[in-house]
Amino acid sequence: MAGLLIDHVQPDSIAEELEIEAGDRLVAINGQQLRDIIDFTFHAHDEELTLEILKPSGEQWEVEIERAGDEPLGLVFAPPTPTQCGNKCVFCFVHQLPKGLRRPLYVKDEDYRLSFLYGNYVTLSNIGREDLDRIVEQRLSPLYISVHATDPALRERLLGRTDILPILDVMRELAAARIVMHAQIVLCPGINDGSELTRTVRDLAGLHPWVKSLAIVPVGLTKHRRGLPPLEPVTARYAADFLRIWQPEAHRLEIELGAPFLFIADEFFIKAGAPFPPLEAYGDLPQVENGVGMIPLFLDEAERVLTRARRGKHVTITVVTGESPYRYLAEFLERLSAKTGAAFRPVAVRNRLFGESVTVTGLVAGKDIIEELSGRDLGDAVLIPDVMLKEGEGVFLDDLSVDCLEESLGTRLLVVEATPQGIVDALRRVRSR
Repeated sequence: MAGLLIDHVQPDSIAEELEIEAGDRLVAINGQQLRDIIDFTFHAHDEELTLEILKPSGEQWEVEIERAGDEPLGLVFAPPTPTQCGNKCVFCFVHQLPKGLRRPLYVKDEDYRLSFLYGNYVTLSNIGREDLDRIVEQRLSPLYISVHATDPALRERLLGRTDILPILDVMRELAAARIVMHAQIVLCPGINDGSELTRTVRDLAGLHPWVKSLAIVPVGLTKHRRGLPPLEPVTARYAADFLRIWQPEAHRLEIELGAPFLFIADEFFIKAGAPFPPLEAYGDLPQVENGVGMIPLFLDEAERVLTRARRGKHVTITVVTGESPYRYLAEFLERLSAKTGAAFRPVAVRNRLFGESVTVTGLVAGKDIIEELSGRDLGDAVLIPDVMLKEGEGVFLDDLSVDCLEESLGTRLLVVEATPQGIVDALRRVRSR
């Protein structure tokens, strides 16, 4: 259906004054038909606007608005329906999911609009001339692009499809139009590493500064890969060998390009047991949501938090985490205990749902937490990092709610920001109870 569905109207706004309501559709602005929220943002800048509204009854309104400056209209739209992904990537995590998880987890999106709006990584494998023209015209920047390999044949093998535009040609066109891009490579040992990785990094570095950053992340493999192409995991030895080659290369590129460019995911350092680079080596942390620089950021904040920590009432708190960050969290909590007089008990939850090779905190399921904590003395409260839950809904990957978890364990649960400050804030809440 044409136009944007209005989810709700903000109180005391221009839209409310004009009696625009939830359920109406905004069809056009100043004669420009609207396809999505990006069109709305692009065309709604003028102080004088003519809105074409379609009511649920079929009645059509034409509303003229004069506003001061960039005063918001007060319209909140329903989220866009994403374009579905037609790739069959050899490493696709969705294809490795077991049954019984939250339904949206099985949906694969491949939509450059969501890349611009929310920072989702896309391959641009479904992009066409009209899409490229729109990106340039509406300045949809930055974009987040899953490259994996710049060799066309190898990239088609990795994505599991043919007849796609060569990604390097697409990115060169976007760079010429001054569209900023952040790129990632999911590294599959024996496939897109070695000389192919060298080629990919070189090609993308040649597009700097418009390709502003490039992250290399290890392939994630679950125990549910039946019927899928065999892939080798990133082992501790592989990670150590990889860092010996690519850490110096990242430093060399930083000098050559004048800014940090190539970033290696935290998981390589964790698997290798290697020290992390200093936080400043990560620049403005452009890939932190991709698991790059999270631990260095945590360690840096931990030092600042510890200088402010003070002693107080004795309490005992259990802190849940994944296996990957356990070492760093445990060291911080030991020092925090000494400073505050509280007893912290970190617990690394073994991932039974996806398999023991999956160790990140954000993929821990509720039932695995129950199995790990059942029968333990949990103290005065259990802290659950917010990255384990669906934002705004309070449910884990396996659709178990925080309330169900609390009932099963028979103790108080607190959802906290997964940072040193988040833990300290939770300590205050437990002490003030």
